[in-house]
Amino acid sequence: MPPVVPNGPRADREESRLALVRRARRMKRCLDEVYPDAKAELDFTNPLELLVAVVLSAQTTDVRVNLVTPALFARYRTAADYAGADRAELEEYLRTTGFFRAKANSLMGLGAALVERYGGEVPKKLDDLVTLPGVGRKTANVVLGNAFDVPGITVDTHFGRLVRRWGWTAEEDPVKVEHAVGELIPRKEWTMLSHRVIFHGRRVCHARKPACGACPLRKDCPSFGAGPTEFEVAAKLVKGPEKDHILELAARG
Repeated sequence: MPPVVPNGPRADREESRLALVRRARRMKRCLDEVYPDAKAELDFTNPLELLVAVVLSAQTTDVRVNLVTPALFARYRTAADYAGADRAELEEYLRTTGFFRAKANSLMGLGAALVERYGGEVPKKLDDLVTLPGVGRKTANVVLGNAFDVPGITVDTHFGRLVRRWGWTAEEDPVKVEHAVGELIPRKEWTMLSHRVIFHGRRVCHARKPACGACPLRKDCPSFGAGPTEFEVAAKLVKGPEKDHILELAARG
């Protein structure tokens, strides 16, 4: 699917840099109110578990990963456990996540690299994390932000398409998106912003049919009108456990 760009009736408005910063921060504050309890939707209790869960989340859902990881984490508790895993056994644990052979390779390589280079511990620096098998910048930022409280912007599919839809950036490369958004929003807010934008993409601002008329951010969105604008119609598209809260805020205007 091609990247979504602002395409509503407001999309052709010219906007100064200062106006963009102000609008982005208003939208950020609105997201704070809509999703005060947003968090990583992967279950974990320590940095290694989070790192493994994020690696497994590629090409599958967080829900699916959370079904697999309790048994996986009970069996493999340390980096050394993954490094020395029996491949066939590990693959069975991962089978339902898709691409299980490649993921088993990544986890075994990841465990070995952690043991050899970092004493079996997950490193706390992005430059170190991205050298690990199966770990890219997105994964590294998730781990840093959620396991170590190091601010980071997680540019997944939802985040990228929403910030383009909102006109925060026209960039498509994830690293360029990360830097562009980082210039709009204070660094201390980056991790929670990532969670909240992703939540919004999953619940309201859908790729094909966004719930524009029931979106609390609609006043500041240049793509308003990309989806149905009538509240009653749009409300039916809103998903997730926060639905009632979202609709209440949207109705308030």
